[in-house]
Amino acid sequence: LGFILVSAGCAIGLGNVWKFPYMAGKYGGAAFILIYLVFLVLLGLPVLVCEFAVGRASRKSTARAFHDLEPEGANFHNFSYMSMVSNYVLMMFYTSVCGWMVAYLFKTGIGTFDGTHDIPTVFSSMIGDPVEMAGWMLLVTLVGFAICAAGVQKGVERITKVMMAALFVLMAVLCVHSCLLEGGQEGLAFYLLPNFDNLFNNPNASFPQIVYAAMSQAMFMLSIGVGSMSIFGSYVTRDRKLTGEAVNVALLDALVAIMAGLIIFPACFAYGINPDAGPGLVFLTLPTVFEQMPLGHLWSTLFFLFVAAAALSSVIAVFEAILRFTMDQWDISRKRAVAINAPILVLLSLPCVFGYNVWSDFLVPGIGDVQSLEDFILSNNILPIGCLLFVLFCTTKRGWGWDKFMAEADRGEGIAFPKWTRLWVKYGVPALILIVFFTGWAPTMQTWLGLA
Repeated sequence: LGFILVSAGCAIGLGNVWKFPYMAGKYGGAAFILIYLVFLVLLGLPVLVCEFAVGRASRKSTARAFHDLEPEGANFHNFSYMSMVSNYVLMMFYTSVCGWMVAYLFKTGIGTFDGTHDIPTVFSSMIGDPVEMAGWMLLVTLVGFAICAAGVQKGVERITKVMMAALFVLMAVLCVHSCLLEGGQEGLAFYLLPNFDNLFNNPNASFPQIVYAAMSQAMFMLSIGVGSMSIFGSYVTRDRKLTGEAVNVALLDALVAIMAGLIIFPACFAYGINPDAGPGLVFLTLPTVFEQMPLGHLWSTLFFLFVAAAALSSVIAVFEAILRFTMDQWDISRKRAVAINAPILVLLSLPCVFGYNVWSDFLVPGIGDVQSLEDFILSNNILPIGCLLFVLFCTTKRGWGWDKFMAEADRGEGIAFPKWTRLWVKYGVPALILIVFFTGWAPTMQTWLGLA
């Protein structure tokens, strides 16, 4: 249970409670969710099992896992540092956005969103203040590393289990409340009843763009490709088959995302708010909805408590991945790894903090501001390449190989990895990953070439 909740805590984060709802609203509601679920099974689960298997077989982070498992003469160990880089790049902007969530929890608690303040002004004022933004980022970073400093069982597992349990209780309460709102049934229909016309006649995107969004979301939400999941795989005992554990994590991950939509969409429709508000849905639209509700202050506080808990659980999990890499690579203690990584990560997080104020003029054509650039480097490059490496390592003779991967994945009791999927995992999954990679680059290349 501890492994499942900690792994789910890594996977469950802003991708579930911030990105998934606004993408579902933008790309067609239930029809988009169906496509996402298909790719969660076809693409996300195989890569997740590969990561778990590499971690459990080596009992190490990606710092040394490829070294220990690859055959003599192979070169997969050359990519070891990609995991460290990817987790750092993720936290360069994730700590700031998590700080936004904690800030909104605080502001909601003191009554900032009580109808007397203009919400867009509150948000723009918050991210436009470098001192305030740096303060929230620093708080998130210090709390995350403090929990990790206590160790895996005493710190990461104990805190994450409590946070995940509280998260599901909060979500259940908010879901029931939102679904019972007068006028919310239209939102439930939009979110739960597929209308495929929303895919082919969508004003926000073409059908191929929607399919690409579903594929990339399936990868991003599971936190695969960056080595974090291999860390938690290294903690799994060999009495459980890894496919069953991966299914449990993926189900919890998808459940949280879908429940987030059950909170958001009935409320939006009940109060006449457009569900395709984009990234501003959580920060600009929902506070307006809560303002109009009876006991809106209570519901708003509970909602942002849930969002902040989800975001912080991912921060803790990725910090643990960074620490384990450092400890394995240089054979140092956990506390020394914290002392080294904490100040480095604070400094690397500052560009995102300043990207909305003192560096707001910095824009990369075809990509955007500082945070967009960091997200692009991770989501469009490192993440798909990392997923591809794990799959190739587990399926090719130049790596670990299919037979050794299957032997590790199927140790113990539970759901076995289907042997008949060998050709799909070896060829189909890499093909999908390459589609995600090249499609993600297409708009940027069009801009750079003057075709957009």
